[in-house]
Amino acid sequence: MAKIHVTDREGRKLEIEAKEGLTLMEPLRDIAGGFEALCGGMCSCSTCQVFVEPQWTGKLPKAKDDEMELLEGSEVYRPGQSRLACQLRVTPDLDGIVLTIAPEE
Repeated sequence: MAKIHVTDREGRKLEIEAKEGLTLMEPLRDIAGGFEALCGGMCSCSTCQVFVEPQWTGKLPKAKDDEMELLEGSEVYRPGQSRLACQLRVTPDLDGIVLTIAPEE
């Protein structure tokens, strides 16, 4: 299990646990103040967008072209911080990651 430090859309700071192998989207959509993840993790919407704290971005795999296309088209895109939670697998390296759920568009 990895601990995820998340600020939800209401500004509450939460610590949740996520099973390794899942995507970050899965535990985040289940919390109050989370997101809908409308496409269910298919990388075809940007409703699971999160802002990753800069000290963690280097530990993440590089975003693929389809993810970047969705992020760059988003009204709340933050270069260097925006990622889709459905594209990030929970690994031991992510234990303690700090992120914020992006506001709804």
